[in-house]
Amino acid sequence: MSTFPRRQIVGAVAALALLLAPVPAVAQEEPEPPVTVPALTDWTPESGSYDFGPGTRLVAESPAELRVADTLADDLRAAGHGTVPVVGGGARTGDIVVDIQPSRKPLGAEGYELRAGKRLSVTGATEAGAFYGTRTLLQLLAQDDRIPAGRTVDVPRYKERGVGVCACYIHITVPWLENLVREMAYNKLNQLLLELKVKSDAHPEANTWGYYTKDEIRRLVAIGDKYHVEIIPEINSPGHMDPWIENRPDLQLTDTDGNKQTARLDITQPEAFSYYTSLIDEYAQVFTATSWHMGADEYMLGSDFAKYPQILKYAQEKYGPDATPQDAFVDFINRVHAYAAAKGKKLRIWNDGLTGANTVPVETDTTVEHWLNVAVKPSQLIDQGYSLMNASYSLYLIRGGFHSDTGSLYDQSWDPRSFEGEKLTSSAGITGAKISLWPDNGRGETENEVAVGLWPALRHVAQATWGDPHPDTTYAEFTARGTAVGHAPGWRDLTRTPVADGTYTFQADGVSFDAEVARTPDGYVTLRGPAGCLAVSGGKLTLNVPLQPGVEATWDTCAAANTLQRWELQRVAGGYRLVNVITQMAMSVTDGRIVQYPPDQHPPAVWHLT
Repeated sequence: MSTFPRRQIVGAVAALALLLAPVPAVAQEEPEPPVTVPALTDWTPESGSYDFGPGTRLVAESPAELRVADTLADDLRAAGHGTVPVVGGGARTGDIVVDIQPSRKPLGAEGYELRAGKRLSVTGATEAGAFYGTRTLLQLLAQDDRIPAGRTVDVPRYKERGVGVCACYIHITVPWLENLVREMAYNKLNQLLLELKVKSDAHPEANTWGYYTKDEIRRLVAIGDKYHVEIIPEINSPGHMDPWIENRPDLQLTDTDGNKQTARLDITQPEAFSYYTSLIDEYAQVFTATSWHMGADEYMLGSDFAKYPQILKYAQEKYGPDATPQDAFVDFINRVHAYAAAKGKKLRIWNDGLTGANTVPVETDTTVEHWLNVAVKPSQLIDQGYSLMNASYSLYLIRGGFHSDTGSLYDQSWDPRSFEGEKLTSSAGITGAKISLWPDNGRGETENEVAVGLWPALRHVAQATWGDPHPDTTYAEFTARGTAVGHAPGWRDLTRTPVADGTYTFQADGVSFDAEVARTPDGYVTLRGPAGCLAVSGGKLTLNVPLQPGVEATWDTCAAANTLQRWELQRVAGGYRLVNVITQMAMSVTDGRIVQYPPDQHPPAVWHLT
């Protein structure tokens, strides 16, 4: 007989049963995907990690894989990860494998799969897809050499993810544009729409400042090609043509009072069409894009067709008595469309000229960039068969003017279906979206100030066009992603100044002056002398900027807000160039005067500082 009381035995059995009973499962949260911009929406975690280290190699076989691997090797080196060899053959622990498998159709033209474990592999159905996978890898390595093991399949929602820049009046420096291309690729944006002037050999009379040389554009396009950013050129026409026809009064539209319109091309003249298409041919020498942007916006801005009866006459002679002046405008678009198509290029235009007042339709394989709410709505354009890109005014950044409220757009979960004047329920017919930079008040901000507002907007449009437009609960959390991944490898800090603050004697070509050099908050310098601060302020103004070559620099009353008093000191052999940060012309010395000129028109002075 047991010496333990019965109740003690029962208690012990109950306790043992409790110990042996299954423990209720505690709900565990799935690990968050690694931080990237755009955010990963499909992440399957696995145990362990991928460790990048001294023994890492890039494994690639085909020519396309080798191109992706070579670009990745360049970027790893630029990001401070050392020299990583590109090899063929089998992969081993620690390697990064670049793999292109055309059979992976679900990945589409730009999607990729990334797997991290003992090795890391990036797989795309195309070269572009594999490339974008390497951008994700670079963002992860920017945070830690140890990447959590797992797998993602990442495919963009929209095929056009862009930035538009008007470098058409105010010159924007090539280093700034190179930074932009690298940042775009790093955030998986693929289209830079660039309105600009390339210095013309065929029409030297059109070479008013600020143009780009063909060699400068070739270098920029080469960077775009390397980083899968298509750079699409724009020459706006038939309006906003003043950069091109300022010195061609024979091509300017004339109103009923006999006034020449320097910004309006006379679309009734055969010579006007020949002139414009000759520019398309010249741009084809340096641009590799398969699209041509002709703008076609604001032709009658500040006026109306009634002031130009020759346009109605032209339309009626060609299309009959019921034709409208708008038909002549559309006729010009369609003729450019046909010319571009014959050269293998698809046409793009802005939407505001499509008011519905025409009887002749624009060719339907024209891509329309919708920025302004007019009578013909986005849904109507899509129903008519046009591809539509969202270039909403709410996404604009204007020098000295309106700036996109990126935080508010993020909080609204803005996506490319939200046009000015209409929000669509479907993405069908929408190619994507872009932000736009315009220099309406050219002296309103410097390039470095523009960049401060640009980077958050750029990352936002990248997120909204690639994936979920609202991956984080708050905008602050979303902006923290940008901070975590940082800038693209090869990005240059353009706010560094090459000399310390202090008083210097400047000497060049027989001219000497003393000035106090002081760094500005945006990374340039001011030069303060006994008579004030050095500035460029005379001559004819374009967008509030003195863009005439030969204008003399003067000593004006110092004003911290006056951007025309800000300068860049560019280190060159034997000294420094002195470049105004708004006009982007270098200072030369002529007859003892300090004057501004484009660097290819007049040798810039080399200033010795003591």
